[in-house]
Amino acid sequence: MSKEPWVPLPPPIEETISMHHYGHVEDTQPTSGATPLPAHMPLLAGQRRRRSRLFLLLPVFLLLVSLAGGLAAGGYALWQWTGTLPRTNLLILGLDRRPDQGSVVRSDTMILMTVYPAGPRIALLSIPRDLYVEIPGYGTNRINTAHFWGENELAENGPVLAVQTVAQNLGVPVHHHLRVDFNGFRAIVDAVGGIDVVVERAIVDEGYPTEDYGTIRIEIPAGPQHMDGETALRYARSRHGASDLDRAMRQQQVLTALARRLLEPKVWLRLPAVIQVVMENVETDMTAQDLLLLAPTLLRVGPDGIEQHVIGREMTEPWTTPTGGAVLLPRWEAIHPLVQDLFTP
Repeated sequence: MSKEPWVPLPPPIEETISMHHYGHVEDTQPTSGATPLPAHMPLLAGQRRRRSRLFLLLPVFLLLVSLAGGLAAGGYALWQWTGTLPRTNLLILGLDRRPDQGSVVRSDTMILMTVYPAGPRIALLSIPRDLYVEIPGYGTNRINTAHFWGENELAENGPVLAVQTVAQNLGVPVHHHLRVDFNGFRAIVDAVGGIDVVVERAIVDEGYPTEDYGTIRIEIPAGPQHMDGETALRYARSRHGASDLDRAMRQQQVLTALARRLLEPKVWLRLPAVIQVVMENVETDMTAQDLLLLAPTLLRVGPDGIEQHVIGREMTEPWTTPTGGAVLLPRWEAIHPLVQDLFTP
């Protein structure tokens, strides 16, 4: 396979390669420095979406109360009506942000979620952060740098450019975004009282990165585990001894465990506190009405019915950029059939 079409001529944005490695792919961070930025595309400024922090779980709570009153109260009619709604695709962004940083950071996690009420069907697709793609207006680079460059260009534009990048490269519409950083993720898991996860293989990471840019040793035993926020974050982030693709599956496992926890009656008394934590830590362009309309599909599918997919090894090819970065070239002939099955019509 020829690599020539993937070489930036010249690279519009240079990469800074760190000396620290996570698993099989080098960890990199763009740097603005004195390099002039290209003019941003009009879409980014003209269609910048309103940032909002919402009562994300309030619609779910209200729906659960409604259903508890019996189907005669209208729950069944609501399910029937929402089944006629169109598909919604949502990009979930987990930010690699330390306490001393603002929002001009790359995304550590990118998961494209689809909610299809007519199915009903809910599916997750994890996108490797080292996938080497075209970023609109910024040339070819790792897909996780889209958030960095968008935010660097204009505050709150990071999710917009990330959405635009995913939509353009995967060839499907992305209707909304949701982003949260490490602290927010920890706080949400702690607010629900922790999550239950079955760890398939023990994790021993001698170089887990800390927020002060150091490393520590972590160990998570195999088997059923009840995880607090910090443990869940470590489980989702660790790359030592495993590929980024294995990490992506663990992240999806954590998300489904969180959804399962929220549907447990014993957790409902915690919802006011959970709502407060979500308001303080989660940013999205979805309205309360948007979320209310998605909730019945989640209840119908259930956490165990959520499909989990990853752009895997057979869909990518390792490559080294002219500047020495280890990236993953997409094999679109393998990726697009999966994307079409999950995200269309």
